Amino acid sequence: MTITVPGRYRRSSTVPARREDPIAEFEQLQEQMGQIINSFLRGDQSLGGAAQAPFWVPAADLEETDDAYVLELEVPGVRKDDINIEVRDNELRVTGEIKQKERKGILRRQMRPVGQFQYVVALPGDIDPEQVQASLHDGVLTVRLGKAATSQPRQIEVRES
Repeated sequence: MTITVPGRYRRSSTVPARREDPIAEFEQLQEQMGQIINSFLRGDQSLGGAAQAPFWVPAADLEETDDAYVLELEVPGVRKDDINIEVRDNELRVTGEIKQKERKGILRRQMRPVGQFQYVVALPGDIDPEQVQASLHDGVLTVRLGKAATSQPRQIEVRES
């Protein structure tokens, strides 16, 4: 950024602007990049993106235990009524929406994910649809998918012959 100075105070045609807080400048740049990426993912025609439904992918951990697969999905601010969970064959699909809150008097704002989200994962084994449970606590959705009896490991005893 440059600032033009009136002729009588000028040594050269431009004087470099005083550096503001470099961290604030970096955060502003990061926010602008996030807006560009979000616009692209939403398919805004002004940026040349393809028209598609807007969505984002939440952070997740998937763990396998002896009798189940356990998914923990970070969805801060989502209500349980705004989540849909589907299990088809060995694929888990979690979709939903985090609605934007109307705010006034904000002093500082970081980009938090809002809008529709989607998480899809193919599980390595068969699932028992009767043993699927989901709970939402402190912004973390936990989905426990019980393994089908044929997918559960079983201990084989070795006999001497």
